Amino acid sequence: MPTTKKTYIIIGAGASGLHLAMQMASSHFFSQHQIIILEKEAKKQADKTWSFWEKGQGKWDHITKKQWELGDIYAQGKRVEMNLNPYRYKTISSLDFYNEAKKELSNFQHISWRQEEVLEVEYSASSVKVITHQDKYEADYIFDSRLPELNRIKSSDSNLIYQHFLGWEIKTEQPVFDPDCFTMMDYRIKDGDTTSFTYVLPYSSTKALVEFTYFSPQIVTTEVYENHLIKYIKEILKLKDFEVLSKEQGVIPMTTFPFEKDHKEQLQKIGTAGGWVKASTGYSFKNSERKSQEIVHLISSGKSPQKLHQAFKYRHYDDIFLDVLQHKNELGEKVFYQLYGKNDIQTLFRFLDNESSFADDLKIISSVTSMAFIQAFGNHLRRFF
Repeated sequence: MPTTKKTYIIIGAGASGLHLAMQMASSHFFSQHQIIILEKEAKKQADKTWSFWEKGQGKWDHITKKQWELGDIYAQGKRVEMNLNPYRYKTISSLDFYNEAKKELSNFQHISWRQEEVLEVEYSASSVKVITHQDKYEADYIFDSRLPELNRIKSSDSNLIYQHFLGWEIKTEQPVFDPDCFTMMDYRIKDGDTTSFTYVLPYSSTKALVEFTYFSPQIVTTEVYENHLIKYIKEILKLKDFEVLSKEQGVIPMTTFPFEKDHKEQLQKIGTAGGWVKASTGYSFKNSERKSQEIVHLISSGKSPQKLHQAFKYRHYDDIFLDVLQHKNELGEKVFYQLYGKNDIQTLFRFLDNESSFADDLKIISSVTSMAFIQAFGNHLRRFF
């Protein structure tokens, strides 16, 4: 019996949209269907850096800018050293990822990438249409990475803070950095009582991404990030002269808002808009890859892509963590110090990847002795009893 040809539309060519498109391209099932990617930007600039951890060699190693086996954290006046083995912490330039995706997808005639801005999605009893500035498309199914209005999240019962940052890739004349060790969090320079720190990815002894980051409910001005970056570079790195090669700035919502409620019969939200960002960390690259693999498997097995596995246990854990950071933001440094200082990094990575055992969970949760965390845990439990 011949298969009815369908049209799948992916709105947005960020990490989630391109992961999904490439997973579809690699599946024989989708070779019988049409896939259209709609993205308003040309994607010809490095607008962000994606980092992630994984064991050993990975699919993206050939475009990885740098990877590390060693890392550290500076918090509570101490340095916590981390040996990640068998994991590696890896970083990729978004431009390298965009170019790799374009190159791979160009080999498939049933996949088209169109630079068009989506204005509206129309629903009727029989179809769903996407309207852009240039055209109108009828689809059998849509994957939409556009974020909902943040006011909807703010007015809900869900916890919400932001990971917001400004990063400079800098170059120095003299060797300053240890290229074999990255810094996950350095609290030696921070903004008052906020959960704010510096993140350092050394690409060589003279070149690194230095980023000042907040996990907080309020966004700050660009000048505030810049002042803290300059202070860190002068006081911690002891640098007087350096060159800023590039800059990146961003805001990532960290929330347990139930984005899946925005799904419709023929539309599924993906990426940040689909809750694919790990709420307690802001990491999304590998999770987007995993979710895309699962979607392709579900569709090719004749199931709805909306049957994506929901790790509700970890959503509860994230909610407890966000509750503390939203209402007691000054405790962030202490909480992160306990998480990284009292647990081996392998256990913590399993927990953050939603792959931990019950024993792992108990170890992680019991390592955080902040009264606010304990109270948040108790309050969260009472919702279910």
